[in-house]
Amino acid sequence: MRKLLSFLPVFVLMQVSAQNPITKIGFGSCIGQDNPQEVWYKVDALKPDVFVFLGDNLYGDTKDMALLRAKYEKLFSKSGLKQMKGNGTKVLGVWDDHDYGVNDGGKEYPKKEESKNIFLEFFDEPVKSERRNHPGIYHHLVVGPEGKRVQFIMLDTRTFRDKLCLARIPNDCKGEYRKCLLKSKSMLGEEQWAWLEKILQIPAEVRIVCSSTQFLVDFNGWEAWVNLPHERERFMNLIEKTGANGLFFISGDVHYAELSRLDRPNLYPLYDLTSSGMTHGNPCAGGNKNRVGEAYLKPNFGFININWNKAVPEISMEIRDEANEVKISRLISLDEISIKNPKSN
Repeated sequence: MRKLLSFLPVFVLMQVSAQNPITKIGFGSCIGQDNPQEVWYKVDALKPDVFVFLGDNLYGDTKDMALLRAKYEKLFSKSGLKQMKGNGTKVLGVWDDHDYGVNDGGKEYPKKEESKNIFLEFFDEPVKSERRNHPGIYHHLVVGPEGKRVQFIMLDTRTFRDKLCLARIPNDCKGEYRKCLLKSKSMLGEEQWAWLEKILQIPAEVRIVCSSTQFLVDFNGWEAWVNLPHERERFMNLIEKTGANGLFFISGDVHYAELSRLDRPNLYPLYDLTSSGMTHGNPCAGGNKNRVGEAYLKPNFGFININWNKAVPEISMEIRDEANEVKISRLISLDEISIKNPKSN
C-alpha cells in the first residue's frame, strides 16, 4: 500500500477516510551526506509506508544557501534513498540544528527563511501547502480510515527557540547547558503552541510526535526539552487538557539510540524512542534515569509496526542496526497509552 498515500495540509481539521491504514513507519536522524549510507537498503527491505527524517538530516552548518542546497542534493542522490522513495515510501521530515544551519541554533539564525525554502523543496512539499504560509516548518497530517488513523505531529524546535542557558565545558557524556528556569524562554513559540493545542484535538487513534531533540530524557547537559522544563511541562499538561490518546514521541540528535519512559499522574505512560545517528554513533550515552534498558551506541534507525488486527491494536517499537538486527524493542498496546476518560477522540 506504499503508493496509496495522500496527505493533509497543516490546518485542515479533517481526517482521511478512504485509505488503507498505516502499519510500518521508519525513522532516523543524524546523517552525514558524505557517508556511503548503505543503511537505506536495509530500511527499504522492511517496506515502510512512511519514513520520518528527525533532523540533522545532513550537516549544513552554513549561511551559504548554495552550499546548503548542494549538500541536500548529495543526500537525496544516494541510491538507497532513491530506491526507497521509488518503491513508494512517503518521506516526511523535521529539522534540527545542523540542517537548520547552525550548531545548537535557535531563532537568532539569520537564514531561517531561506533554509526553510530549501528544506521544503527537497522534502517535496506541495506549492499550495499551508506549511509554506507560516513561519517555521511545523506541520501535521492524519492518515488512515476511521478507527485506524495515525497522526504525524512534526514539530519545529529551532525557528522559535530561545537561547539555552550555558553551564559548563562539555565532555564526552555531559553537555554544556543547565536547566533554564526563566519561563519567558520558549521552545516552540506561541504561534506553534496555539497550533499544537488545536491539532491535538483532531480525532486519531495513534499520534506520533516527531521532535528533533529528546522529549523524555533526564537532564544530562545536552540539548533536550528538559533544558526548558516549563515547556516540557506545558506539553504534558496540554496532552492532559486535550485528552489526546495514543500519543508517543520519536526523536533524534544524540548519536545513540534509547527508549525513555515517564509515568505521570492523570496521564498514561509517555514513551520517547530515540534513533540517532544513521551514519555514525557515539562512544557513550548521557545519563537518563528515564531510560528503559540499555542505550545502543552504534549507527541505527528506528522502526514502528502497528498491528491493527488485534482486538486492542499493538505498537511494536524497534531500534535496528546496520545489519537490520533489532537492538532495542518494546511492545505496547493502545490501551496502555490511553486516558480512561478522554476529552476528545
